Amino acid sequence: MKVVQEKFVSYPKAKKILEEREKEGALSYEQKSSLEHLRKFSKLEDDGKIAEELHSIEKLREDLVVKIINNLPKAAEDVKVLFQKDVIDLSDEDIAKIIEITKKYA
Repeated sequence: MKVVQEKFVSYPKAKKILEEREKEGALSYEQKSSLEHLRKFSKLEDDGKIAEELHSIEKLREDLVVKIINNLPKAAEDVKVLFQKDVIDLSDEDIAKIIEITKKYA
């Protein structure tokens, strides 16, 4: 299999993709395991609105938005842990805005 494109995908989007493929035919073992995991742990059904709100924070790249959507942090410490390994300078105001947004969807 050749990789044509690489893209960050949130849990809700990955779940939709795998459910569509499941309808089309049999999934591989890895795909079935992934879908089972997503059905248990994906907290959102759709990520469109939250992604749009998070993109309003200029410092957040697509991969960071996906991390936030997948984890829905509820406290400033949770946000800091998510971005521990990323080189990003979020202000306390940015972190507070992230928490405000995620609390609406959690």
